[in-house]
Amino acid sequence: MLTLALSKGRIFDETMPLLKAAGIEVLEDPEKSRKLILPTNHANVRVVLVRASDVPTYVQYGGADLGVTGLDTLIEHGGGVAGGVATAGLYQPLDLQIAKCRMSVAVRSDFDYAAMVKQGARLKVATKYTTIARDFFATKGVHVDLVKLYGSMELAPLTGLADAIVDLVSTGNTLKANHLVEVERIMDISSRLVVNQAALKMKQADIRRIIDAFSAALSAGK
Repeated sequence: MLTLALSKGRIFDETMPLLKAAGIEVLEDPEKSRKLILPTNHANVRVVLVRASDVPTYVQYGGADLGVTGLDTLIEHGGGVAGGVATAGLYQPLDLQIAKCRMSVAVRSDFDYAAMVKQGARLKVATKYTTIARDFFATKGVHVDLVKLYGSMELAPLTGLADAIVDLVSTGNTLKANHLVEVERIMDISSRLVVNQAALKMKQADIRRIIDAFSAALSAGK
């Protein structure tokens, strides 16, 4: 049995064409089914639905053989990548170029971020992505106090909880609606295919077939 870990929403939807290129079709709609394990048209392939932040954990510890997760999640999980192998022990063969967005710093429109940084002020920054934020500001030599939040990041500067936020930005419309502005772009984010290293050895032919099909589909789409 080959188990693929996916999260609901954009990543799931944008992974479907790649799976189809590999001849795999999920037989139930995750938005309509209450099941957490979905069958496919292959008896030996199944999809498990997990929280986006849990995908690397499921793959790393063998709850799934492979999965699709954002670079942001991988970095926070400890999966900085070198030579295709993430430091958390996950093999990362492909950047799937799906669920694209960016990680950015945003502040209230009336907050002079550049001046505060130039003055060497200590900033209070709210984020779910503490590893990315800490590394980014350390590289710039900016002193920050991080406040970890899990949702409604835009509220933090509006209520005085923080001077700035570090968060994912797609269109920027949510920032504008809350009178926030993007002041620095930290990195571009896309979703990656991650594979359990033991599974890669034990189920090499099946996993390699999926990797090759995904890779061919990505090349064809360029």
